[in-house]
Amino acid sequence: MSGFHDAAKNGLTASQLEAVLRQVGAERYHNRHPFHHQMTEGALTKSQMQAWALNRYCYQAVIPRKDAMILARAEDPAFRAAWRKRIEDHDGEDGWSGGIAKWLKLATGLGLAAEDVTSERLALPATRFAVGAYLSFCTNRTLLEAVASSLTELFSPVIISERVPAMLAKYDYVTKDTLVYFAARPQQASRDADFALAYVLEHADTPERQQSVINALVFKCNVLWAMLDALMHAYGEPDHIPPGAFRPDEGS
Repeated sequence: MSGFHDAAKNGLTASQLEAVLRQVGAERYHNRHPFHHQMTEGALTKSQMQAWALNRYCYQAVIPRKDAMILARAEDPAFRAAWRKRIEDHDGEDGWSGGIAKWLKLATGLGLAAEDVTSERLALPATRFAVGAYLSFCTNRTLLEAVASSLTELFSPVIISERVPAMLAKYDYVTKDTLVYFAARPQQASRDADFALAYVLEHADTPERQQSVINALVFKCNVLWAMLDALMHAYGEPDHIPPGAFRPDEGS
């Protein structure tokens, strides 16, 4: 089932819907992308690693903003109490002690200037479009669809378990301190994914709603895949770096 466009046309039980959602991840999550494979094989140059960290920062930075949009639309106080933990995870108690700050530490640990990263001015156009599309989706689609789009976190621990050991083993300039962002993420992602999955399975109670949550997860997988497509195109061989984007040969 690779299309998923009519997976719920006859209606699904909760267990069947969960199976379809997990199949979306198995087929479309970005741990299957060639760029990720190159990373875990130790085949990326330091410049390519820098480009990945710089562009991925744009995605990391938008996460608490999209979660704030979801919070604003949720009427259930219990839902809000659970969901706001995501913002705390990324912003920290003071705005700069959470996941975003730890991702910046990763980027600067790879040799990038902090201002170049946080300004996002050197990000690829495709990165900006992908991240903007994700924020727009969570702002304008139904609450159920917005929650379902977060279910890529079901598969996050897998990609981290592949990425972190490989980066430490195959890139001598990468340290555990550089990768501190990933230390807490598997536990956080599992907690958040369990909550979101339970919410989706409870509220996707018609074939139409079931299909909408499947489509939402496909969309989110496409966002993450498109970001890696853009990196491969811009910083592969030959490179196709667009005007205004990060150019390793020009320094930070």
